[in-house]
Amino acid sequence: MKSFLNVSDLGDLNKALEEALEIKKDRYKYAELGRHKTALLVFFNNSLRTRLSTQKAAQNLGMNVIVLDVNAGAWKLETERGVVMDGDKSEHLLEAIPVMASYCDVIGIRSFAGLKDRDYDYAETVYEQFVKYSGKPVFAMETATVHPLQAFADLITIEEHKSCRRPKVVLTWAPHPKSLPQAVPNSFAQWMNAADVDFVITHPKGYELDPKFAGEARVEYDQMKAFEGADFIYAKNWSCPGVTCPEKYGLILEDYHDMLDWTVSQRQMAVTHGGKFMHCLPVRRNMIVTDDVIEGADSLVIPEAANREISATVVLKRILESL
Repeated sequence: MKSFLNVSDLGDLNKALEEALEIKKDRYKYAELGRHKTALLVFFNNSLRTRLSTQKAAQNLGMNVIVLDVNAGAWKLETERGVVMDGDKSEHLLEAIPVMASYCDVIGIRSFAGLKDRDYDYAETVYEQFVKYSGKPVFAMETATVHPLQAFADLITIEEHKSCRRPKVVLTWAPHPKSLPQAVPNSFAQWMNAADVDFVITHPKGYELDPKFAGEARVEYDQMKAFEGADFIYAKNWSCPGVTCPEKYGLILEDYHDMLDWTVSQRQMAVTHGGKFMHCLPVRRNMIVTDDVIEGADSLVIPEAANREISATVVLKRILESL
């Protein structure tokens, strides 16, 4: 595996899940695989779970790890071609990438959407430059449009906690005071469509995900109806994806104060089938979800976060095996 961006990069999803559960039983089983290999983790944005879990995963495999926080520990990087670099950016990514690559064997990239230019974001411009110019395997630690390590961890969590063969999984939009990317919901939708689950997406009109991620998922604009009989509820905010109106890309379409009835509370959870609550974290309490739901016995946010180590270990293992 030379690049990890989408669910299809893993191949057989059932085999990937089996491998994840095997690794969870003994996460140091392949500790010699990364001996004398170095993972460079490049962060263009803040991180807690992604940084810690991916670093731990690399160490599980015996790798050396270099972490680069671009905003705090490097020259400011220009990412676009053709610009006159007379501002505050001292180095271009096209020189920085091959330099970075000379110090490592594998590169992880975390870079959020700018939410200004849909074409630029959805072309995965920053990630694809690393793929093109590094000459090394590259994996996504969240990009402008996807967060596959999170979605893989989500799927592992569902596999561990499901009580029926084909559970009903609902991805629900929830209010937020800031404009957020679509990376997490995009990947969650993509991975649920590839898994053996009954998948439903619910959100206000105008927040339709790009069809290449939403796929054939059922879209239900009535949140309460969507929650009926659900086994898993995955809450996440996202800004307008701009599918039909590109000029609205990245915008919040309504004042969040008017949308607080979308906050996941006991009212919605009461119509589920003993539904388990999920969120990628960090979460704004009493905006995305109420205190009693996230702290309740059916909240999976901590096991879900812990599984980030497992998803990253599987991905890095497969990359190392391809070197």
